[in-house]
Amino acid sequence: MLKRYKLKNYNFRLILWLISISVIGVMLIGSADSSDQKKQAVGVVMGVILMIIVSLIDYSWVLNFYWVIYVVNLLMLGILYVGGDSAKTTGGATRWIQLGGFQFQPTELSKILLILFFAMFLMKHEDDLNTARTIFLTVFLLIPPLILIYRQPDLKNTITVCVVFCIMMFAAGLSYKVILAVITSAAALILALLLFITQVDFQLPETLDKAIGYQLGRIETWLNPDDEENSDGRLQQENSITAIGSGQLTGKGLNNNKVSSANKGNFVSQNHNDFIFAVAGEELGFLGCCLIIFLLFLILLECIIIARKAKDLSGTIICCGVAGLVAFQSFLNISVATGILPNTGTPLPFVSYGLTSLLTLYIGMGFVLNVGLQNRDFVTRNDELLRRKTIYEHRIDRA
Repeated sequence: MLKRYKLKNYNFRLILWLISISVIGVMLIGSADSSDQKKQAVGVVMGVILMIIVSLIDYSWVLNFYWVIYVVNLLMLGILYVGGDSAKTTGGATRWIQLGGFQFQPTELSKILLILFFAMFLMKHEDDLNTARTIFLTVFLLIPPLILIYRQPDLKNTITVCVVFCIMMFAAGLSYKVILAVITSAAALILALLLFITQVDFQLPETLDKAIGYQLGRIETWLNPDDEENSDGRLQQENSITAIGSGQLTGKGLNNNKVSSANKGNFVSQNHNDFIFAVAGEELGFLGCCLIIFLLFLILLECIIIARKAKDLSGTIICCGVAGLVAFQSFLNISVATGILPNTGTPLPFVSYGLTSLLTLYIGMGFVLNVGLQNRDFVTRNDELLRRKTIYEHRIDRA
């Protein structure tokens, strides 16, 4: 489980980027809601400790239990439906498990567990990955956790898991033609469906309305910004765009008390979480927003570099999966805050308030660091030392 790693293989750059962006997040949260700043700071410390611990555990040993990981993941998600008082409902969605004074969101940890499971499963089927049988089996295994996540309801994380899954399949060697065909077909189907059901006179059946009616309302708000009936729904995004623009080049400064502050005036709800980028734009300006995006880019770059040097396919898939998760959630969050996409509550990785998301992302980065510790040079060196030791012992036995 533990190996004699070389300190030179430890990616301190990645740790530096992670801590840097997390510190920025703590400062922004303190400005948005000072009551959560201390908890977020404690979460960062806990996350770094967890990351270091996980980074020293052989990921190949962990992946030996990939079927156990899959079953545990399903049981954890299933608790939300049979957990009774332990399942907490907020805003009409059951996404939290309450254990005494502690609560966490299983879906966040589920995304990391699915990355680990499919990293091993896809490596086991590397030779026949492009066959119809393997593709069908892989998708079939994805469906149960997807259904459990979607029924919470949690459409954004359902989409996130699907996107990360496609990234891992591509990293595993699935033909880009297959992925492109699936994405194109799905996009065309979704677009046609949206064009059909967002018509003015169309009424969804009651069952379907309960399932996707709320999400469609947000899409209609985004597609029809001039519609007076949707004025309340689009107000949050408009205020976010205003806040970002008001920061101009260098921002108004952290914890500013200006009368015109959209942050301090509570014009942007969820500004410590889903709309933390609006706080960054107003208080740190264009340069501060660029710094956050640049740090996220550096984190993704380090993950890709480690993936290219991984000792096996499972290590490559882990790095690409975690990188894809961070990249897609960052894209969603920033796009919503700037009005590019419809409003959906997605935290900005390592910046937004949310201990479950923060800790699970740090755990994911811990596995990435362990993949880096066991790169090809490390394995080649160990094999050479083992060969020399075997020859030496053989000579002693002959003597």
